[in-house]
Amino acid sequence: PHPSPFIMLSSLATKVCRRASRKFAPSVLSSSRFFHASPASLAKLNVEGLASQVNLEGQNVLMRVDLNVPLSKEDDVTVTDDTRLRAIVPTTKFLLDQGANVILCSHFGRPKGEIIETGKNGRLNPVVPHLAKLLSTEVTKVDDCIGDEVEAVASSLDKGQVLLLENTRFYAGETKNDEKLAEGLGKLADYFVMDAFGTAHRAHSSTAGVAAHMKLSAAGYLLDKELKFLKGAVDAPNRPLCAIVGGAKVSTKIPVIESLIEKCDTILLGGGMIFTFYKALGYDIGASLVEDDIVELAGELMKKAEKMGVNLVLPSDVVLADSFSNDANIAVASVDEISGDWMGLDIGPDTLETFAKEIEKSNTIVFNGPMGVFEMENFAKGTVTVAELMAKATERGATTIVGGGDSVAAVNQAGLGDKVSHISTGGGASLELLEGKELPGVAALTDS
Repeated sequence: PHPSPFIMLSSLATKVCRRASRKFAPSVLSSSRFFHASPASLAKLNVEGLASQVNLEGQNVLMRVDLNVPLSKEDDVTVTDDTRLRAIVPTTKFLLDQGANVILCSHFGRPKGEIIETGKNGRLNPVVPHLAKLLSTEVTKVDDCIGDEVEAVASSLDKGQVLLLENTRFYAGETKNDEKLAEGLGKLADYFVMDAFGTAHRAHSSTAGVAAHMKLSAAGYLLDKELKFLKGAVDAPNRPLCAIVGGAKVSTKIPVIESLIEKCDTILLGGGMIFTFYKALGYDIGASLVEDDIVELAGELMKKAEKMGVNLVLPSDVVLADSFSNDANIAVASVDEISGDWMGLDIGPDTLETFAKEIEKSNTIVFNGPMGVFEMENFAKGTVTVAELMAKATERGATTIVGGGDSVAAVNQAGLGDKVSHISTGGGASLELLEGKELPGVAALTDS
């Protein structure tokens, strides 16, 4: 029988999902599970180190930033969220205080080598007044990012001035790490500061290639903080280390889960991906999202976690709906009671109690991916509650990290953005760091 709308069904033993888990046992600890911060993360020159090595007064510093802000749909000009603009202020102001000229460089949307005048793939003109206000100084903008005219303006800068270059992706070679573009950018300054974490996983001309044409290249405050939290806290954490991994598809998170199994004490899984794991365990998942081609791999991940003594926890109950809509009929069911046309769209209350206990035991917690369809109010409780548990853990002194993408939007939506230790500004870059990959935009920087 199908669950009745809004009726809590009997919860069966929480063993349901523990077939894939085993309590962390000291006997299985090995040196391979203790990681140290890698050279690519914490052994790179940062902006303060640059200032200590070089007198920056009157020097040109090319600073790669991320100015991809949303524009009003009404006029294609008004900045509707200045989060990314505010994020570059600390590094920019530090350099200006050193007397340096800061040459800001960014892409804007995906113009794919075309010059587009307005809109989200167009010129960077809309950010100029907002930047000038945030930096309390005039911002001069040029209509190209390389070439004789740009070089002339750059060479005429005096001391403590800000120059904004045009959208780097007006050049198709930018995304191919074109040497000519990198060389052209390198003619504008002697020093490079990378502060665009969200594009650090891309080997582009303005994120990686340009560093080869600089005397020294350093990480800005934003990038440095991302590396210290995301890389440092996961590679050398204050244990126990707990990762909360959600999202719709397990296929996008497999490398992350594989990497975290080697580093974590506990992994809590949520979101649409859990149904692929349930299918691997032989459960009926009704009309829930599943990736049939990943089922076997999901089973292997559970076996790997058990072998390594990692407590991999799947939800014991879920919130079901009879359609993908906020207005759907809703029921809460144990994971072995899903059937028919019902689909799971959030984790259930018993699961949240289990998650709360695991989070309470942990000293470092990484949250990546929502627990359900948080955009719909009736399926947001799991994600919002996890965000609240993260905030509570921060209060007691735990290190809490929200790792990019939808989980950031969810935490901010819950009004808890300032209640966690660190919110990552990168989506793909955050995932690749958690996977243990080397980021090209970091690898290109000068060693400290």
